[in-house]
Amino acid sequence: MKKTSFILVALLLATVQSFASSANNQIFAVDNTDGKITAKTIEEAFNKSGMTVDVNNNMNSIFEKRYKKTHHKSYNLAIFSNNELVTKLLKEYPGIGRITPLSMSIYSDDKKNTINVSTLSLKGMARASGIPETNADLIAYAKMLDKALHAALPKGKYLEKANTAAAPKNVLTTFTTEFELEDGETYVDMKDGLKEEFESEIGSVGFLIPKSYDIATEDYDFYDTYSIIRFNVIFPLSKEHPDAGSYAPFSLAIYKKEGDDAVNIEFPSISNWATDLAVSDTEALAEVKKTQSMIQGILEELTE
Repeated sequence: MKKTSFILVALLLATVQSFASSANNQIFAVDNTDGKITAKTIEEAFNKSGMTVDVNNNMNSIFEKRYKKTHHKSYNLAIFSNNELVTKLLKEYPGIGRITPLSMSIYSDDKKNTINVSTLSLKGMARASGIPETNADLIAYAKMLDKALHAALPKGKYLEKANTAAAPKNVLTTFTTEFELEDGETYVDMKDGLKEEFESEIGSVGFLIPKSYDIATEDYDFYDTYSIIRFNVIFPLSKEHPDAGSYAPFSLAIYKKEGDDAVNIEFPSISNWATDLAVSDTEALAEVKKTQSMIQGILEELTE
């Protein structure tokens, strides 16, 4: 397997006001004094609104076992997608895999009676995927998300957020390589071998894969995406920034277009979390940097 390039790409997108928020991520909140809205009811509302929620994890249970403490009254991380729109967008925009699945955090604390759901905004979806904010199908995806949020949190509202964070230098991390087929091998065989190595490498250093997707499409020899998380970064980060669930778990795509030699591996850079959320906590910043370095190093080695 020969590594042909390693690129850190800074994507420059025009600033266009999203219908929901001006920030790359958005927080939708509502009073929940009666406690009727839960992570489970939110999942059910999303599923009824056209979004498929594949994973919805109680992170407090995990944090309590691993770190012997929690930061919030409740804290869930969930992943979701709409397969029809993803498949449609994939025909023209392979970058849709970088946000497949999308992620969200669902949280509340002891100080307020609100329940909150944090997701990427239209602007954030466009930046991570490289799809124009004006694309009709991406707008439809964002509107479907908006519909799901309103169904899940009736009478909810988007919190006002000033977009004052510095623009990240490296929005996207990408690798390209080539598969050299031997007798009897297929591109899918080689992709499966790479995935096996990748899963083994990231698992050995504390990354988990809540879900992976094999997207069938005639335009690609293969197109797979991963939902990936590392607890040692989301735990300290979520203390002051529970809305980090807009970014974590993060999605990584590996694909080869039919007729092209290049195999592409790409994901939104984890450094985005720190800049978008204006993270200042030293421990959280260190773990963000470490997480980016670890996953980047593993992919560099695998694509040599």
